Amino acid sequence: MRKAVHFGAGNIGRGFIGALFSQSGYEVIFVDIADQIIDQLNEKKEYRVVLATDTKESLKIDNVSGLNNLKQEQEVIAAIKDAVYLTTAIGPSILPRIAPLIAKGLAARVEENKERLYVIACENQISATDLLKGYIMEHLDQKAQEKVLAQVSFLNSAVDRIVPIQNNEGSLDVLVEPYYEWVVETKEEIPRIEGMTIVPELAPFIERKLFTVNTGHAVIAYFGYLAGKETIDQTLADEEIYKQVKATLGETGAYLINEYRLDADVHQKYIDKIIGRFENAHLNDGVTRVGRSPLRKLGHEDRLVRPAVQAQKAGLSYTNLAKAIAAALMFDFSGDEDAVKLQAMLQKHGIDYVLQEVSGLESTNELTKEIVAQYEELKK
Repeated sequence: MRKAVHFGAGNIGRGFIGALFSQSGYEVIFVDIADQIIDQLNEKKEYRVVLATDTKESLKIDNVSGLNNLKQEQEVIAAIKDAVYLTTAIGPSILPRIAPLIAKGLAARVEENKERLYVIACENQISATDLLKGYIMEHLDQKAQEKVLAQVSFLNSAVDRIVPIQNNEGSLDVLVEPYYEWVVETKEEIPRIEGMTIVPELAPFIERKLFTVNTGHAVIAYFGYLAGKETIDQTLADEEIYKQVKATLGETGAYLINEYRLDADVHQKYIDKIIGRFENAHLNDGVTRVGRSPLRKLGHEDRLVRPAVQAQKAGLSYTNLAKAIAAALMFDFSGDEDAVKLQAMLQKHGIDYVLQEVSGLESTNELTKEIVAQYEELKK
């Protein structure tokens, strides 16, 4: 049986990428540091993916096992040597930490296995696989680098599936929304995976997804948090916030349509479909989960600031995006380490400093001035 090695045995890894590999006839080896999950995978060899619908349909996912990358380094290397695919769903900030082990696995593989390996980082990050590739190369000498580049394909991708916080302590089963999208950029013929879409150019797909799904999700979360809402669907039931979300996605949509020559009517239908997904009450998705890690989400290349900057460059409206950025700056949830750090930075240095350091925005920028004005208005 063909093998896939997947770094990240959490809910997204099990409920999305790992599940698709299993459904495509692969043996899936999950790599993680969570002993409880790894032990359960090795004991049960299966779990269920439950769809967030009225009828709660479920899919059996089997031929799965687990390895602890901190305790079973040689076993992980051996698995990489035999795999067809190596994927991640572990968070962009964790990629540098797993790169040394992956580098060892690739170095060992290219000495023994001449079959091509396909590496795909399935993260909410533009060019995540390119980033992972760079981290890996830092741990290889020139000779090993040349062999890896000749025998390994590094493919960027865009992924989309809502996997909320689970109420399944002690269980491997995962609740997910029915909708998913996994788009991979390549001009090669690669082994078929159920549910994977191949495209020659990823940029339109990943920006459409990031600046509609991720931007929309964040906007709902931050305004919902300020309004004292608990879940995403409850937040969207608030008419004023619903209008704010629509207006913000109208601005990201205007940029996307302008940049990639998208059909305006088709893109509006895409926006409406995405908002409909967010309204799924079966997900019971908390605003604090979606809003977590505001420092990353306020980054210059992330879901709020980048579309605002690009809209500004194109001479398009960015007022609602500025208001969303201001709302994100006010996310002070004490249960999130990032949010605590953000508020400490704001209190010590002020908003101009934070926008410069976190978002890469100069204080003289008109976008910065608009964000500050919106922030002061929200503070009232």
